[in-house]
Amino acid sequence: MSFSTLALLLVLFGALCLFRLQNHNKNGRKMPPGPFPLPIIGNLHMIGKLPHQSLHHLAKRYGPIMSVLLGRVPTIVVSSPAAAELFLRTHDAVFSGRPKLQISKYLTYGPKGVVFSEYGPYWRTVRKWFSLHLVSASRVESFAPVRKEELSSLVESLREAETAGETVDLSRKVSKVIEVIMSRVIFGRSMDDQIEFKPLIEEAMNIAGAFNLSDFLPFLAPLDLQGLTRRLKRTSNDLHAFFDKIIDEHEQGTKHEEQKPYTDFVNVLVSLLDTPMNPKDEAQESIIDRKNIKAIMVDMVAASFDTTTTAIEWTLSELLRHPRVMAGLQQELERVVGRNRMVEESDLPKLTCLDMVIKESFRLHPVAPFLIPHESTEDIIVNGYFIPKKSRIMVNTWSMGRDRKVWSDDAEEFFPERFKDGNIDLRGHDFELIPFGSGRRGCPGMQLGLCTMRLIIAQLVHCFDWELPDGMLPDELDMTEKFGLSLPRANHLIAKPTYRILG
Repeated sequence: MSFSTLALLLVLFGALCLFRLQNHNKNGRKMPPGPFPLPIIGNLHMIGKLPHQSLHHLAKRYGPIMSVLLGRVPTIVVSSPAAAELFLRTHDAVFSGRPKLQISKYLTYGPKGVVFSEYGPYWRTVRKWFSLHLVSASRVESFAPVRKEELSSLVESLREAETAGETVDLSRKVSKVIEVIMSRVIFGRSMDDQIEFKPLIEEAMNIAGAFNLSDFLPFLAPLDLQGLTRRLKRTSNDLHAFFDKIIDEHEQGTKHEEQKPYTDFVNVLVSLLDTPMNPKDEAQESIIDRKNIKAIMVDMVAASFDTTTTAIEWTLSELLRHPRVMAGLQQELERVVGRNRMVEESDLPKLTCLDMVIKESFRLHPVAPFLIPHESTEDIIVNGYFIPKKSRIMVNTWSMGRDRKVWSDDAEEFFPERFKDGNIDLRGHDFELIPFGSGRRGCPGMQLGLCTMRLIIAQLVHCFDWELPDGMLPDELDMTEKFGLSLPRANHLIAKPTYRILG
């Protein structure tokens, strides 16, 4: 070996050691264990195409509180319920920050939405809007006629497919009914075929789920090596232009029909235009403008369209793979609802088997494989480990659902009966199952999403028997995942319906 080669190896080894030291021994304080980082890129090379799975396997080696270096961003990966409770309950205030991501810069004008806004007065105000005006129990209930009407149309279209002897693309059918329901709830009207709205949302979700090098290596941002910035700017411009049109329609309607009660979400938001952000602010320094409203609309659409569709199609996939569970759920529906009518929303609280099925589906297929990233607002010691300020916190809910210490050796199996005692709910209090997050940053629209999801699944299972196409056996159904902000099926779910209601 030549002297120059040896010197080069020593320099590289020294650089590696330096990065390792910086990552795991901050000012002499012990950071969580983790894999060896490379210079500049850190551990980005270990992420892979399915980051939730890659980090899950790394956590098996390094533990449920693991430190990785993603480019220049110190990141803590949380992979167990006990660890999640430390970050989202015990030290919730410290970890309620949000990192500044490129996607929020363009889609929600930086901190003007609720999902990516900084923890502080603005976030508290917008969160209160959500809770009081947009997703309260009374408002969720007020949209019951919309859900009933659109589900009746879905059932009728499936009956027509059965009459024609056709198989149906369940993924597409579910996606469409969610789009129509939520468009009416949010915008006050359905989207006609001339408006290319859904592709914009799908593109935004795909970009949001990507590991954007500009977020981890800011000096590379001007190069836009992945082309994400160009896509993001184009999608953002088109989406905001669409929202401007919707706001214009609502403003004109408000002017001509001032006594009309507010029904959809945009109507509520438009009624707040040009009012003080804080009603108690006599100086009125912060006024609600269009940017505020469009940013909130982005959050609402992103949280309701793709995630609910994904959750429903995974649940239906598991039911098709497990005929025993499907039969048990149909028996419960027959007992509670009967065979002479469709499911009503008033039936849902009585369907305990349905709740178990949905919980088990969330355990194996959470709404998002990672919760929206948190960020530490100050230096802190957690479980003996030093977590520096500005560390990114990634809670791997996909990994948590497969923790054998919590779910036993059958953690990979779909077995809804594990929830029979009913002690675990979905509201973020039980850290074994937190698909909607927990604490200050928990999802405020959980109840709206759950109501829609429960009703659609119950209706499809009650009204139809389902058969996989071309003689496919249940265990042959492809369950490959496609990574994004949510975690949809890589391939659409196809099945053949047979109507089973007698009335």
